[in-house]
Amino acid sequence: MTELGNRLKEAREAKGLSLEGLQELTKIQKRYLIGIEEGNYSMMPGKFYVRAFIKQYCEAVGLDSEEIFEQYKSEIPSVYSEELPEQLSRVQSRKTIPAGESKVVELLPKILAAVLVIGAAVLIWVLVLNYMSNPDNEDKKDAKQSDAVDYNKSEEFNKEEENADQKQNEEKSDSSEKKNEDDTAVKDEEKEQNLAVTSSSGKNSTYELKNTDTFKLKVTSKGSPWVGIKNGEGKLLFQGTIEKDKSQVIDFTNEKEAVINIGRAYETEIYVNDEKLEYSISPTEVNTQLVTIQFTKAE
Repeated sequence: MTELGNRLKEAREAKGLSLEGLQELTKIQKRYLIGIEEGNYSMMPGKFYVRAFIKQYCEAVGLDSEEIFEQYKSEIPSVYSEELPEQLSRVQSRKTIPAGESKVVELLPKILAAVLVIGAAVLIWVLVLNYMSNPDNEDKKDAKQSDAVDYNKSEEFNKEEENADQKQNEEKSDSSEKKNEDDTAVKDEEKEQNLAVTSSSGKNSTYELKNTDTFKLKVTSKGSPWVGIKNGEGKLLFQGTIEKDKSQVIDFTNEKEAVINIGRAYETEIYVNDEKLEYSISPTEVNTQLVTIQFTKAE
């Protein structure tokens, strides 16, 4: 077994994943996973697949694939020799296209665009002529102006009556409205939760959730990240890959702590009671993160 194989196997076992579980997460056949751990790359379908499978393996167990490729580049085969024939075949296939057909293909989009522009101009011209030649449009315009004048007169009369009644109740309503606004502001301030970061170092960050009696956690995927979620006692509540645009929701109201282990932080969004958690550590700089949220229930 190679040094790279040992490194990957240790990371997999640290995640508590069997080869069967890793196969389900990565969709890579078990025999290829064994070949990667044993350094037996000759069984792979090609050198390109070796690098692709190692990259998926790293992401599933929370390792930085770029760092692994750099550290163990002497063990991982290069793919340049396999890419050369494919590039040559593409060049040859392009040369076999007849020159006459190539010019027709290039001119076809321009011809279609010109036809569309001419058709749109003709349609606009027809619509303008129809509108200008229709006498009903002038009659409708005059009718609308007459209705607007009558409506404005009626509205002015109604406003004068409303102003007389409004002055009598203005002083009473001002005092009651001010009291209601003050009470509402106090209640809103009491209900607003407080989610703040308390510490961050390396890939670890800790947040504190206060001033609320509920704690509903939602983890949303923007790609295909691997996520593990535990409570404060270390009990595993969820582990696996979340599909794109899907979410995992867990109620932590009766828990004191939530621990979220994320394989691709830049593809993951965390919401606490529908409030989006802002990463204290940039997810584009640190892909693998361990986020801890400590919950203090409001009295």
